[in-house]
Amino acid sequence: MKVICSKSELTKGVNIVSKAVPSRTTMSILECILIDASANEIKLTANDMELGIETIIDGKIEEKGIIALDAKIFSEIVRKLPENDVVIETDDTFRAIITCEKAKFNIAGRSGDEFSYLPYVEKDEKITISEYTLKEVIRQTIFSVADNENNKMMTGELFEIEENRLRVASLDGHRISIRNIELKETYDSKKVIVPGKSLQEISRILPGEMDDMVDIYFTNNHILFEFGETKVVSRLIDGEYFHIDQMLSTDYETKVQVNKKEFLDCIDRATLLVREGDKKPVIMNVEDGYMELRINSYIGSMDEELEIEKEGKDIMIGFNPKFLIDALRVIDDEEVTLYLVNAKAPCFIRDDGGNFIYLILPVNFNAASV
Repeated sequence: MKVICSKSELTKGVNIVSKAVPSRTTMSILECILIDASANEIKLTANDMELGIETIIDGKIEEKGIIALDAKIFSEIVRKLPENDVVIETDDTFRAIITCEKAKFNIAGRSGDEFSYLPYVEKDEKITISEYTLKEVIRQTIFSVADNENNKMMTGELFEIEENRLRVASLDGHRISIRNIELKETYDSKKVIVPGKSLQEISRILPGEMDDMVDIYFTNNHILFEFGETKVVSRLIDGEYFHIDQMLSTDYETKVQVNKKEFLDCIDRATLLVREGDKKPVIMNVEDGYMELRINSYIGSMDEELEIEKEGKDIMIGFNPKFLIDALRVIDDEEVTLYLVNAKAPCFIRDDGGNFIYLILPVNFNAASV
């Protein structure tokens, strides 16, 4: 094999597929990036058996061929090469010579036949949304995916399609994040659970352009995302997702409307007095015309008043400040509305248009200490 491509094009391709190289594996071939120039294009692939990524890069093929190179070594070499054309040549013993200007590396490779190719996904069922929308939806929900494996369902996000609506939801036992997207066409009903890890990596490599589209294909076991010259295939989480609708309510005793930036900044200031690992709640005391936020920790205390519009009863309620911050940071509206029932019931942050819902469970606190 002999291929020639620019350092920038090679770097871009390596950075994309590297997201699917496992950090630990018992199969050493999975620690490689496959360079496939056996057809009329230069294709890079990585696959950890849960997530597989393939991308096509621009370049010239002088001799067709295929080789698997250790991802860590190869990506470090590419990163440190001069900004010029890179020549990659291989021989019958699977050694690769990588040349750029006066730099020349000779490294061992492996047969491409040993590599695990991406699973085949039939392109029968798909939806199409913009790169920007998909990237935003992931950003606005991914933080409430559980990061432990105790409950596999909580490590994924629900993608649910009903006619021309896509609902994406995540939960971790303390909160729920939901985004509703209107699609341009009507589709058959579909429910799948996509691993949070896969969505995080997709979000990192998605350019996020408003006018560029992503085609999303579904099978019983896999989901395929196609955008630009890149394909991402992820294994789905098997099982039935939680019945989210049963956890949602439109009842409330107190409705609070507050400036989002002022609210977020206030909670952010309060967390200056909370060390990582401390479970000190921020206490919200809601009365007519204002909301007082207080926090007491081993470091000290802080209180601040915010102007609000309130309907209904006064209420004092406590929350993990991080959960409020995570939700508020991804809401783009200038004003946010909180719906509260009592000090032990969930708080709902939602908009009038039904585009987003954030449910946050309160925490118990000793009223005498605040």
